[in-house]
Amino acid sequence: MASHAELSSLASALDELTRRVTAHAEAAHAVKDEEAARELFAIERSLSGATRRLTRLTTALSRR
Repeated sequence: MASHAELSSLASALDELTRRVTAHAEAAHAVKDEEAARELFAIERSLSGATRRLTRLTTALSRR
């Protein structure tokens, strides 16, 4: 089983990746590359959901 520290580290990495994807999505939107922006924003939503799930898991495991 992964340790609390490991899971927290993964959550931080996902958060950083989400910020980077968001920056690229906003840049694509600014230059009217709607297809790339749409896909990148969809990826951003998926990463945000994964971050929330990982955070919930980390919290639940730390209560055990």
